[in-house]
Amino acid sequence: MTERAGPSPKEDGDQPIVFIVDDDASMRRALTNLFESVGLKVEAFGSAPQLLQAKPPEVPSCLVLDIRLPGTSGLELQTDLAKANIHTPIIFITGHGDIPMSVRAMKSGAIDFLTKPVRDQDILDAVQAAIERDRKRRDLNKTVSNVRSRFESLSSRERDVLSLVTSGLMNKQVAAQLGLAEITVKIYRGQIMRKMGAKSLADLVRMSEALGIRPSKPDVQT
Repeated sequence: MTERAGPSPKEDGDQPIVFIVDDDASMRRALTNLFESVGLKVEAFGSAPQLLQAKPPEVPSCLVLDIRLPGTSGLELQTDLAKANIHTPIIFITGHGDIPMSVRAMKSGAIDFLTKPVRDQDILDAVQAAIERDRKRRDLNKTVSNVRSRFESLSSRERDVLSLVTSGLMNKQVAAQLGLAEITVKIYRGQIMRKMGAKSLADLVRMSEALGIRPSKPDVQT
């Protein structure tokens, strides 16, 4: 594989990508050959700045990262990626690891911390687990984005009703809270269900939780 120092090429469909950052050219070649042998797409870099120049992937991916690099270290790169809101799962590899270093890496969200020489099956297992985690994260983000788009289509009053309904209030309690007729609340509720694409109250509650809408239940007299 040709190593890259610039932006990633256009991804082929939804094929996952494994990024490698290691200043040891022989290690980059060995890992590239290993990952490509099981059908994975690979991009390899010799330093952290080279990776940071690359376009963040739009497909499930992971990063196999040497912890000791010239200039920006692997741990510093992990921090930089987090600050840039790039959440590609990281697998650290090192020939000089120690316990505090591994603890710091794992507490910061690393998938695994492997010591060189790395067994082929260990790194393949870690990569598959990391890609699966990233796939689930992307699916969840896509779902939340769709729900947020639907929520933004609601009127201000519909959002008020949604908030109270999903907090556990009955229609008559929502009506009393908002100074509306109960039939009006029922109409709003039907409109909310349609716009949000919800089939039940449980669906609405899950959508509200996904959006971080967790109001406390008001004290309303029945």
